Amino acid sequence: MASTLVRIKRIYAPVAEGDGYRILVDRLWPRGVSKVAARIDLWMRDIAPSTALRQWFNHDPAKWEEFCERYRTELREQQPLLDTVRQQAKEGPVTLVYSARDERFNQAVVLQLVLKQSTTGKRRAT
Repeated sequence: MASTLVRIKRIYAPVAEGDGYRILVDRLWPRGVSKVAARIDLWMRDIAPSTALRQWFNHDPAKWEEFCERYRTELREQQPLLDTVRQQAKEGPVTLVYSARDERFNQAVVLQLVLKQSTTGKRRAT
């Protein structure tokens, strides 16, 4: 079976042909970016962290571990959306697009890891 390729990228970075299928994984549309310029194939609002979790985290690295745990819990309720991303990744490259300034501490990092773990046989029962 071909390996699943899921990348992450800030929406403010230039669009590249290698991005493949671009999925926005933010609950809110990013500021200052037109829908045409973003070239988003799918906007998955519901796969993003809940508003309450996003506001609590506020991109504070000190809260990162707890954020990851809480977000993974939320993602357990989003299996159909995760399956959609997995299926798309079987067809070609997928880029999870996010707007956060911090490239290390954001939901796309967690989401990418969850998807990678589930394709390597480490999927946990929900």
